[in-house]
Amino acid sequence: MRKCLTLIFLAVVLIGQSQTDSISVSQIKKRKIGLIIGSSLATTGSLFYLNQAWYKNHSTGKFHFFNDNKEWLQMDKAGHVYTNYILSNYMIESFEWAGFSRKKSILIGGNIGLAYMTCIEVFDGYSDGWGFSWGDCIGNVAGTYWAIGQKILFNEQKCWLKFSFSRSGLAEYNPDLLGNGLGLEILKDYNGQTYWFSFNPLNFSKKKPKKTILNVLNLSIGYSAYGMLGGHYNQFVVQNEVGDVLKFNRERRFYLSLDLDLTKIKTKRKGLKTLFLALNSIKVPMPTIQLNQKGVRFYPVYF
Repeated sequence: MRKCLTLIFLAVVLIGQSQTDSISVSQIKKRKIGLIIGSSLATTGSLFYLNQAWYKNHSTGKFHFFNDNKEWLQMDKAGHVYTNYILSNYMIESFEWAGFSRKKSILIGGNIGLAYMTCIEVFDGYSDGWGFSWGDCIGNVAGTYWAIGQKILFNEQKCWLKFSFSRSGLAEYNPDLLGNGLGLEILKDYNGQTYWFSFNPLNFSKKKPKKTILNVLNLSIGYSAYGMLGGHYNQFVVQNEVGDVLKFNRERRFYLSLDLDLTKIKTKRKGLKTLFLALNSIKVPMPTIQLNQKGVRFYPVYF
């Protein structure tokens, strides 16, 4: 997830106004130059940050592979799919805003995130702290081409991938791995993360739907996992203040919820449209049904 959050930051920095307003040739040129310079600086800066924060303290050696596909009940892989999807979608919009053709926006903008993440995976391959993960790469490709495929087929994102987080309460038992404080927990604690597949069935209707609240209201299917104090297994005993042993069963959780597609909210203000596009990567808190190995649970509001 360390790489995923870096990419999310990069996406937020690079997202343009994503409007198709009429602008002059000189304005288009300025936007292209600004986008290229901005993306170059953001990419260079983020790579420098990763090197200082993660790779500097790990000696490099021969290129090697690392199979982490069974870790964290695949929550980290969901993170790779989600982050590459969001970055590809935002970069396509940014390239179109800057005046690039639709073809170039999809081909270049849509694949920037994949190229960036592949570079990071190669760095991992030379680091003794990690290794090159094919599972991560598959997740990166899946997220990128989920965004590109919808843009080619529909010229929009009809099925969004989204993210939500709430504190799990487990980070205190292994703060070095799960994070110490809210900011790091969002980054590290997979127990508190939920990834969503959000869509509106009306978007696939042959008849053009009327402009009602139903155009904004989505169905959302979510996935999370809980009880994970380590990647593969909970490798140590946890006790409370009175010495009782606490047991955390590692389990998968599935959700059915409602959501809002903020990009469908009609407004003439370009700033609001940009804000709605940026915020649409996050699931809106809504009533939710959870299904796990213990049964069914209802949340009046789940985030």
